[in-house]
Amino acid sequence: MPLYDFKCSQCGQAQELLLKLNANAPACPHCGGALQKQLSKPADPGKTAGIIASARSQANKEGHFSHYSASERKKL
Repeated sequence: MPLYDFKCSQCGQAQELLLKLNANAPACPHCGGALQKQLSKPADPGKTAGIIASARSQANKEGHFSHYSASERKKL
């Protein structure tokens, strides 16, 4: 399920919600108003590899690398 950004047309509150692709937008949890889907900024292409490498390094330090393949474990 994708994560969408929504903004309430009545109270202006913004929230992120997980919804199925064909699901309608729910009502605002704060005031019950209509939520409008917002455009989300994707991650910068250059930063994604760094984020993954940092997360894998931290997982390796904590001993949580069992889901990596043998070739990936050698890189850590």
